[in-house]
Amino acid sequence: MTGAHGTGGAEGSGGALLVVGDVITDVVARHRGPLAPGTDTAAAVRTVPGGAGANVACWAARRPGTEVRFLGRVGADSAAWHERELVASGVRSFLVVDPLAPTGTVICLVDAGASAERTFLTDSGASLRLDADDWSPALLDGVARLHLSGYLFFSEPCRALVSVAVESARARGVPVSVDPASAGFLAGLGVDRFLSLAEGVDVLLPSRDEARLLTGLPDTADAAAKLSRHFPLVVVKQGDAGALVARSGAVRARVPAVAATPVDTTGAGDAFTGAFLAALLAGRRPEEATAEGCRAGARAVEQVGGRPDRREAEAPGTPGMPGAEA
Repeated sequence: MTGAHGTGGAEGSGGALLVVGDVITDVVARHRGPLAPGTDTAAAVRTVPGGAGANVACWAARRPGTEVRFLGRVGADSAAWHERELVASGVRSFLVVDPLAPTGTVICLVDAGASAERTFLTDSGASLRLDADDWSPALLDGVARLHLSGYLFFSEPCRALVSVAVESARARGVPVSVDPASAGFLAGLGVDRFLSLAEGVDVLLPSRDEARLLTGLPDTADAAAKLSRHFPLVVVKQGDAGALVARSGAVRARVPAVAATPVDTTGAGDAFTGAFLAALLAGRRPEEATAEGCRAGARAVEQVGGRPDRREAEAPGTPGMPGAEA
């Protein structure tokens, strides 16, 4: 595949999970109380690897014996760092290095109060330039599931990739899942357009807000049920209210959340999705996989950043990290 290289990853016995989506540099700023316009607000600031698609891949790879592959586009400015981070998390990376655009950056403003709620300032950069030319049907060799980050639906080049990837997967009988990713971007794209683009998807993993937006229904259970008439399996993530599992026009299970003390909610939904998909890949029933997703989401909110904890992360200024001095 032109411009891409693959490395790392443990082999699984039941086929691999291929995740296609965004890889981003996250700058997480945790502040306490309201921001002070026009002056300084004290904050703890860290630069960490992120991106909804890449986060999902890393959380899925956390399950022993799971082979996970990731396709995304980065800028030359931080390609080596992002590849190292993916490989260190057990993900086999296929990163296309963009010759023109830098890696996307997200500023995550996290209120360090009890809810740890966050606000994102997003520059998607190279991730929105992933296109159909970056896809090859050979990427599905040995793949049992394909997952598409919802951020792929928000640019024309990425939408072209979605079309060919879903077509390739359906031709091989590989089930496809989608996480809509962003209620704000989804509203801008339009509900009807999203649903049309997602035709043929087997599993939809929206948040509560996304499910309501996609259906126009105020009740989350009603929204989940309605979506499950369009998609064979719908799992709605509800944060500290757990998750709903819906099939064939009805909610079939309500899975409780796992108690957690939030530090940073960035990536909690990605953690849920990654753990859920890895559990499905291992043969778990959707309800069991949803419970595993809830456990991963609880772990995610108790740490800073959207990736699972592993070895001690590189500190800002470490050679090879974006923004580090040579």
